[in-house]
Amino acid sequence: MPFMNKNKLKNRFSSVLDIPRDVMLDLPKLTIIGDIQIYIENHRGIIEYTSALVRLSTSLGQLIIKGENLVLRNISVEEIYIEGRIQEVGFGR
Repeated sequence: MPFMNKNKLKNRFSSVLDIPRDVMLDLPKLTIIGDIQIYIENHRGIIEYTSALVRLSTSLGQLIIKGENLVLRNISVEEIYIEGRIQEVGFGR
């Protein structure tokens, strides 16, 4: 069997063992409700926080959330819940 990169191997294990890919690959999972709430799992910490911008560290680089009146409602080691008027969500490196 030829050499398989780490992510492909994890992807296969995820399929065979029926484990969600976001868990197996340590990917951030975003749940967005309209333009008023966002719930982020598997983050690696807060880089910057203002009422108009939240930047989080993730395995894919930075997760950037822009909006108005952004408030961190709940923060734990792996999860963050943000409320406010969410206008833009994206990844940066």
